[in-house]
Amino acid sequence: MQALMLLLWTGALLGSGSCQNNAGSPEGSPDHETTAGSVEEEDPFFKVPVNKLAAAVSNFGYDLYRVKSSSSPAANVLLSPLSVATALSALSLGAEQRTESSIHRALYYDLITNPDIHGTYKELLASVTAPQKNLKTASRIVFEKKLRIKSSFVAPLEKSYGTRPRVLTGNSRTDLQEINNWVQAQTKGKIARSTRDLPSEISILLLGVAYFKGQWVTKFDPKKTSLQDFHLDEERTVRVPMMSDPKAVLRYGLDSDLNCKIAQLPLTGSMSIIFFLPLRATQNLTMIEESLTSEFIHDIDRELKTVQAVLAVPKLKLSFEGEVSKSLQDMKLQSLFDSPDFSKITGKSIKLTQVEHRAGFEWNEDGAGTTPSTELQPARLTFPLDYHLNQPFIFVLRDTDTGALLFIGKILDPRGT
Repeated sequence: MQALMLLLWTGALLGSGSCQNNAGSPEGSPDHETTAGSVEEEDPFFKVPVNKLAAAVSNFGYDLYRVKSSSSPAANVLLSPLSVATALSALSLGAEQRTESSIHRALYYDLITNPDIHGTYKELLASVTAPQKNLKTASRIVFEKKLRIKSSFVAPLEKSYGTRPRVLTGNSRTDLQEINNWVQAQTKGKIARSTRDLPSEISILLLGVAYFKGQWVTKFDPKKTSLQDFHLDEERTVRVPMMSDPKAVLRYGLDSDLNCKIAQLPLTGSMSIIFFLPLRATQNLTMIEESLTSEFIHDIDRELKTVQAVLAVPKLKLSFEGEVSKSLQDMKLQSLFDSPDFSKITGKSIKLTQVEHRAGFEWNEDGAGTTPSTELQPARLTFPLDYHLNQPFIFVLRDTDTGALLFIGKILDPRGT
């Protein structure tokens, strides 16, 4: 494991710190021992049960993102991994030990000594979906038609996850309409209805949906938004609406090992977005992606320095609708699709057929105030600092209260997915 130095220069060094990087782990994913081991013992933040659980499911989320990104190297990626993690965690309530262990290992529960995982998950969901967060997220388990479900599964599912399973009618049009209606209700109509047909033979369908529209703590002036160049690579550019603030107050660091500039902008509701901007437009993003863990992001949050900068951010409105089944199979969850034991759910042999994810994400100039918070006192710099998101970048939407990963994106072209 290599040490990362987050450096901020003003001609001389203003501040530095070290973070742990897991780049180089097998298959681009950090192993469990390095992901959630020693850091938790040292940092009081991770001693809080809900924060420790948030770190675990977020590490699952970074794994899912890595697999999805590697399978789509030339495309934008947008995921809200928490909704998928929630569906899997809820499904584990119906799994016998062998299958439950497979799910829990993928969610990093095997590193948590918490006798009440599902009760703590209820607390996590309540925190991240509080009204001021502006996050809509929900998960659902859908079963094959006429399946008899044990009440001993339904009761804890409803208690901890606030959801009831759905049993299909067998009429594909009716079932798709019902699922669409549920998605619309959970996201207040913000996610478009799907026209994709349901698989003809569903045994278990997991559905994770999420929508977020961010509100900056300090809003952008719409009059300063203009069409500017976004560099897809060294040769190709596109014109996109770019929001600008010549005197933005943000938190900043330069990671010399990953060759990227990191910036954090606060959002209302105790949330923030962390941007990873490579030094070159053609730079491979893989090394940055392999470094992402809950603990790495938490260390970044502690190390960044408050500065004033000339900031440019593209307006963004992205959506994703599709399966993540293959990605989960690649994350050592193949057994859920082949020969799982869900006998706590029903007496019939059932298995996971499909995991569907729908997500919507956007930000524009909207914000709470016109001036930076007086709590943020920027460091004095001896040179002007520019932070222009005008080339491919990665962003992480994080809940500050719990540390939970809520959205993650790879933006190669901000015009859309």
